[in-house]
Amino acid sequence: MEKKLSIRSFDTHLSEAEWDSLERFPVTAVLENIRSAFNVGSILRTADSALIEKVVCCGITAHPPHKKLEKTSMGALSHLPLEYDPVCPHAVESLKRNGYRVYAMETTNQSRLLWDADFSLPAALVMGNEALGVSREVLDMADEIVEIPMLGYKNSLNVGVAFGIAVYHLRRIFWDKFPRESWIRKMNDWPAYIIG
Repeated sequence: MEKKLSIRSFDTHLSEAEWDSLERFPVTAVLENIRSAFNVGSILRTADSALIEKVVCCGITAHPPHKKLEKTSMGALSHLPLEYDPVCPHAVESLKRNGYRVYAMETTNQSRLLWDADFSLPAALVMGNEALGVSREVLDMADEIVEIPMLGYKNSLNVGVAFGIAVYHLRRIFWDKFPRESWIRKMNDWPAYIIG
């Protein structure tokens, strides 16, 4: 019979230095003018769970130090590289100069379905404002505009949910290149905290 591993099983035995030495998935999340600190915290928690390399908060997006981020990220802040750039196009241009392919998550008349997009690494996922989406300037800079199909009455997802779907789709595509086992092997003293 299977036994569930407790959440603490995964985070109690690595030092800060050991966490910092883990190989990160070469994806950067760019958050453009996200209004809700709770949405940002949710994205940060997911970004940490996917072990992406960093998150860049832009414009009005909440960034540390921020009490709401501490609460909703559930402790992920101390293990996740974060940057702040007041102007999102500057952040996107810098990533492009450094060889990143930029994917803007937005529904347009030219966007491709998430599973049809031509993803390559390193990648930047741009997530936009809850009401206005990704700005026209950043859409024009993107290498590809990607959408998650909306099949119901509502035509959008919560930005944190959309990020989770997109980043784990990328993880699935590149699983063989960046498998979870590559960092589990570094953990030589896997704890046996099991819940019945």
